[in-house]
Amino acid sequence: IKAETVWWTRGAQPPQLLADGEVVMASAYNGRLFSAIEEEKQPIAIMWDWQVFDLDGWVLPVGAPHREETLKLLRFATDTQRLADQAKYISYGPARKSSAPLVGQHADLGIDMGPHMPTHPDNAKTTLVYNFEWWADNEDDLNEQFNSWLAQ
Repeated sequence: IKAETVWWTRGAQPPQLLADGEVVMASAYNGRLFSAIEEEKQPIAIMWDWQVFDLDGWVLPVGAPHREETLKLLRFATDTQRLADQAKYISYGPARKSSAPLVGQHADLGIDMGPHMPTHPDNAKTTLVYNFEWWADNEDDLNEQFNSWLAQ
């Protein structure tokens, strides 16, 4: 498959590659695909089966200055309603389960955003959780194997 593989380096590329017919499938950020499908009306669809669930986190180092202000920001940024409100603008699933029932309509398109969330029950049936520990233990070896394969 190496000769048929098309690599991408920017998040805007997969939806465009699909829309142009240059590829027949792609890995992509679901927010980018939502925009291509719902805003640009591109004839593509998301296959949620075996999606990889990845989550970022906030870190407050011990002894960091402005602790109280930082905690105030973290409470603000991770508020249940605030996380649900983010879904008005992009189809990234809220990080809190308590936010999911509060996800409403897209701010501009007026469509229900629930079915577009990767965390929606219909979309998350076969989700694979990204295993950071496994990758930390195996990434170097896998990169070596992959680069060897690429060089062949």
